[in-house]
Amino acid sequence: MSKQRHVKYFGEKYHGKLLVLWLILGLGAAVYINHSLTDSYIERRRETLANMCKERAWMLQDQFNSSMNHVRSLTALVTTFHLAKQPSALDQARQFFWTSFERPLMSGVAYAHKVEHWQRRAFEEEMGWSIKEMRSNAPRAQNLDEYAPTVLSQNTLAHLASVDMMSGEEDRENILRSRASGKGALTSPFRLLESDHLGVVLTFTVYKTDLPDDATPAQRIQATAGYVGGAFDFESLVENLLRQLSESQTIIVNVNDVTNKSNPLVMYGPNIPDGNEIEVCQLEFGDPFRKHEMRCRFNKEASVVWTAITTTFGIVVIVLLVAQIFYAAGNRIAKVEEDYRKMEDLKVRAESADVAKSQFLATVSHEIRTPMNGVLGMLQMLMDTELDSTQRDYAHTALESGKQLIKLINEVLDQAKIESGRMELETVPFKLRTILDDILTLFSAENKDKGIELAAYVSERVPDVVLGDPVRLHQIVTNLVGNSIKFTDRGHIFVSVHLEEDVKAAMSAQCEACSKQVTETQDHSDKLNTVDAAGSCSTLSGLEAADRRNNWETFKLILKQEKSRLTTHKQPVDTVKLVFSVEDTGVGIPVHAQERVFSPFMQADSSTSRNYGGTGIGLSISKCLVELMKGEIGFVSSLGVGTTFWFTVNFKVGDLEALEAAHSAECSKQQRAAHSSTPLTTQLSGLKALVVDGRPVRSEVTRYHLRRLGIQVDVASDVSSALAHQRSKNLDMILIDKDAWGSSTGLSYPSKIKEAGPTLAPKLVLLAFDDDEHKAKAAGFSDNVIKKPLRASYIANHLEKALGLDLKRRTRESSTPTSSSSDTSASINSGSGSSNNLHSLLTGKWILVVDDNKVNRRVAAGALQKYGARVECVESGRLAIEKLEPPHKFDACFMDIQMPEMDGFEATRRIRCFEKRGGSHVPILAMTADVIQATYDECRRCGMDDYVSKPFEEKQLYRAVAKFF
Repeated sequence: MSKQRHVKYFGEKYHGKLLVLWLILGLGAAVYINHSLTDSYIERRRETLANMCKERAWMLQDQFNSSMNHVRSLTALVTTFHLAKQPSALDQARQFFWTSFERPLMSGVAYAHKVEHWQRRAFEEEMGWSIKEMRSNAPRAQNLDEYAPTVLSQNTLAHLASVDMMSGEEDRENILRSRASGKGALTSPFRLLESDHLGVVLTFTVYKTDLPDDATPAQRIQATAGYVGGAFDFESLVENLLRQLSESQTIIVNVNDVTNKSNPLVMYGPNIPDGNEIEVCQLEFGDPFRKHEMRCRFNKEASVVWTAITTTFGIVVIVLLVAQIFYAAGNRIAKVEEDYRKMEDLKVRAESADVAKSQFLATVSHEIRTPMNGVLGMLQMLMDTELDSTQRDYAHTALESGKQLIKLINEVLDQAKIESGRMELETVPFKLRTILDDILTLFSAENKDKGIELAAYVSERVPDVVLGDPVRLHQIVTNLVGNSIKFTDRGHIFVSVHLEEDVKAAMSAQCEACSKQVTETQDHSDKLNTVDAAGSCSTLSGLEAADRRNNWETFKLILKQEKSRLTTHKQPVDTVKLVFSVEDTGVGIPVHAQERVFSPFMQADSSTSRNYGGTGIGLSISKCLVELMKGEIGFVSSLGVGTTFWFTVNFKVGDLEALEAAHSAECSKQQRAAHSSTPLTTQLSGLKALVVDGRPVRSEVTRYHLRRLGIQVDVASDVSSALAHQRSKNLDMILIDKDAWGSSTGLSYPSKIKEAGPTLAPKLVLLAFDDDEHKAKAAGFSDNVIKKPLRASYIANHLEKALGLDLKRRTRESSTPTSSSSDTSASINSGSGSSNNLHSLLTGKWILVVDDNKVNRRVAAGALQKYGARVECVESGRLAIEKLEPPHKFDACFMDIQMPEMDGFEATRRIRCFEKRGGSHVPILAMTADVIQATYDECRRCGMDDYVSKPFEEKQLYRAVAKFF
């Protein structure tokens, strides 16, 4: 049993502890929630009591203050009717006391006049009665300084008439405090005579004159004229208040006089001692000397908090249920974690298998490419010997088969790199149009053999230089075009590039036009598919295509949008989104097979690989590369009609300066192949040409290539318009498509010119994709035949020759010191470095070849010696260091990367160290069959100058050495 099986899973190890912890936390939470709910209930009960008590205190205080204001108003009446009038209107004042100022909250009001000792006799004679004592009702003593007999009173206090209010202790104290402060003064509670209720007396002083707010007590006493007092039935006042409230029975109210805190006096209600559920509110009755408060408590004790009890019980039940579930799930967790562990093991094994697969593919491909290098090299060397035709045919067939095998290996390697996530994209400046020209050149032979039209068109709005990965773009388009050629036996293959915004705008305009002409929908549809009476479609070759994007009606809308935007959108942009389209008129893809088109190693059906060959990996790689470039890829296909593949790619806009800088800087083989391009000739710029072709899409493609050369182009779709152009304009050349109006109908154009009469005849050029030069000469085209597919550089070479401009150019270049370098650049660009040029570069040069494989050494040595080089071979990096230690005789070194004892990287580092201490720089070119592990960056870091993958051909060898010799 493995060690992993003895390790306890998480649930098993901590199951019991987690269960106990859960119970503790759950029960603790239940207790906490119970306390929280209980406390919340008590707090709400306390808040309710406080609100109710404050409400009652406010209402009591408000009603008492209202009654107190009535008493204060009596002082003004007394002043007005008794003191301010001479003689006094005492009878009128008495009327107010008897009627208007009777209030249910007051037992009664009375006015006592201030009488000093010397005024007593006259006052008593005036009033007709003598001043009496309050308690005994006997005449008041004569030896007092002042008196306060009652002269006005409400009927309820009629017994106070002529009574000296100064004779009562509480009343005297009230009078003295009131006149000294100028405010109302309250007595302590006492029993009222009539109702036997507890009450208080409120006293206000009446002044003879108005006094300032800051008057002294002496000034107030001096100005005192009398006193107005009101008796309040306090118990009735509170009872009336409580009856107004619906919750009067909910709480018990108690009002106390707490002037003496140690001995508070109860004014209303039972005495409520201090406790938990007691709310106390302070009362302000206008007398700062007297302190009052209201105490409230609930009439009933707090009930049981059932919400807290039921909630707590529910939580406890839930905790126990969860604990039961958790406990019951313990065994299940063990199984789940065991399954998870097994799944992790399977995942690791799968990932290891994937890595092992990629490593296996890389290793196997390296091991295959190494002997294949020997096979192809030896076959190439064999073909350089004297062979009869049969032997040469056998050797050529074997060589081509080996190249196909190398191509298949490269595709498998790309798939392996993509699956392992090791595919990296470059960002370098390159010319997009040159890439497409190279692809057309690549497939020109197959195109010629099958007799199908092959063409490319790039919108004027597409920048000349863009930033991206030209190698991968070349690979995508090559895969799509190669796929189309494989499945197409008639018609055409058309590659087009437009800005996505132009295509969308054109399609939108087309949809709007269709919606506006609903009645003409069928006619519009017919126009999209047909152009002439014969029923041929308005496409490049006249055959119907699956996608209508490249037929003339839609193509014309796109051209219109591009022309409009060229004049209105002149602001530079940083990024462009391009739409590439590869259209063919092949066999099409069955509907049931379309969903697996991009699956690796899948064909449309089992018969496809038998009929057409291939592994089905190219489209899968193309899809992955497009997605790496942040684009999309798709297709439209119709069985028996054809297929149109499209994809979008985002590129940054570059410039020619960046392109030249990248071309001059040290860069990889792949980059140089994309960067370097022979500049198009300017000899043809400004010339006038007429394109005669009945197919508008094909004529637009021809116009595109001619305009790249600076030629002014007009198009004629028939003979009459062509002759009219020829008469009206001074043309330099006329280009006629061989199949302008049908098969070989363009050959008749020279005879049409002769029939039209004498005229200035420009140079006639025939555009064709076959080799039937005899018919062309017989028709009057002599040697002026440009073979398709059309490429700008190819057209330029033929037109210069036809117009006699090539001789002038060669004469001028021979007098230019840089002509040799430009020729070399052109040779590198075209990839057609001749044997003579390579021989002239390598003759007499000493080359060191370092490779651990004997066959590879022989192949490399034979290839170099064939062109006159002096070659010396060693089998290890250590021996290479000895050979290249300064001083040495070698002009260059081809270094294998993967070697035993010391690899090419380490050997190169040590050689560069020797050169730093003294010695000339020797170019070291890496060569290896391992295209995954040996990257260009690694070669550059160790000091290598360039990179060559095995097996290399004459063109590849020429590109590598032309930079150094």
